[in-house]
Amino acid sequence: MELFYFMVFGALGAVVAALELSKNSKDRINTSPAFNSFKNNYLVVYSLMMAGDWLQGPYVYYLYSTYGFGKGEIGQLFIAGFGSSMLFGTIVGSLADKQGRRRACVTYCITYILSCITKHSPQYKILMIGRVLGGIATSLLFSAFESWLVAEHNKRGFEQQWLSLTFSKAIFLGNGLVAILSGLFGNLLVDSLSLGPVAPFDAAACFLAIGMAIILSSWTENFGDPSENKDLLTQFRGAAVAIASDEKIALLGAIQSLFEGSMYTFVFLWTPALSPNDEEIPHGFIFATFMLASMLGSSLASRLMARSSPRVESYMQIVFVISSASLLLPIITNFLVPPSKEKGGSISFAGCLQLLGFCTFEACVGIFWPSIMKMRSQYIPEEARSTIMNFFRIPLNIFVCIVLYNVCYKLFYNSFI
Repeated sequence: MELFYFMVFGALGAVVAALELSKNSKDRINTSPAFNSFKNNYLVVYSLMMAGDWLQGPYVYYLYSTYGFGKGEIGQLFIAGFGSSMLFGTIVGSLADKQGRRRACVTYCITYILSCITKHSPQYKILMIGRVLGGIATSLLFSAFESWLVAEHNKRGFEQQWLSLTFSKAIFLGNGLVAILSGLFGNLLVDSLSLGPVAPFDAAACFLAIGMAIILSSWTENFGDPSENKDLLTQFRGAAVAIASDEKIALLGAIQSLFEGSMYTFVFLWTPALSPNDEEIPHGFIFATFMLASMLGSSLASRLMARSSPRVESYMQIVFVISSASLLLPIITNFLVPPSKEKGGSISFAGCLQLLGFCTFEACVGIFWPSIMKMRSQYIPEEARSTIMNFFRIPLNIFVCIVLYNVCYKLFYNSFI
């Protein structure tokens, strides 16, 4: 592995450590013991949920390919996952508001565990069922847990500012440290212990089961609007009216869908961007580097949100500009640096520049997540929180399906020419 990768990883690690160790009283929020206990309980559960998700990600495509499926069939499976999240997301979100967020979190665990079990079968139909279940679980992961946290936080009378602390720590741990450890643990199971590509899914199911046990034993139920006379259609209509009548909610949904759309596009395309001529790049190590950059972003976010100035809405404008500039790097470097036509070899100079830009984008992602969570807690009405949050994911999933379809079509087409 080239020295360049270690230098980038080491530099990011040093900056993250320096940021965390140098925090002073202005960067910290004084909280109560009761809140700390509540926060730590949520962080343990959230980290276990994210471990169950991160363990699967790197091996889904690999598992399908070992079962003998081609790029077109694998693409259909991926599209089915995002499609089911789009179709069923609003339904499960409304059920979470009406039937209870704790119950929805347990449903997430059960649904994702069942999805993991389907990975043991090489039959296409069963794998398709697993992708549908996984799509439903993803909708619950990104709505029910946050909705439960916000409602429970307010119900217990904790200060509103303390929510930002939980959000930033959740991203720092769940989308940073846990992601890195999950990647290393998955690599241990598949490569070092030679347990096969289905082993990470079994490990994910175990983590989800542990998290579900903690939820059942320590979480209390809370609801959005438990009115008996409100059916799903009425809840949908109420959520749509809330979005249409409040410009801030509508703009918040647009911001979330557009940024997450660019993020998922980046997930699909960073590999061909860094290795356009099939250069040999360490995918797992680069993934860990991206997650370390995300930890850097969440650490910065915790400092920013601990202070009254600047407001989230102000500094996020700068974050979006930096994110756009970092994703323009592949286009810029193609103009400034003549592309090599040699196949294979190590990463090019242009690839090194792009990797630094991509790390910058991941740092922006680390800032984005806790910041958008804080804005959602401020602007989205409690009675329809999960429903509205899943409404936001409809345009996102449409966009991702279109991008994924075109990427898979191009790969499928290129394999025949």
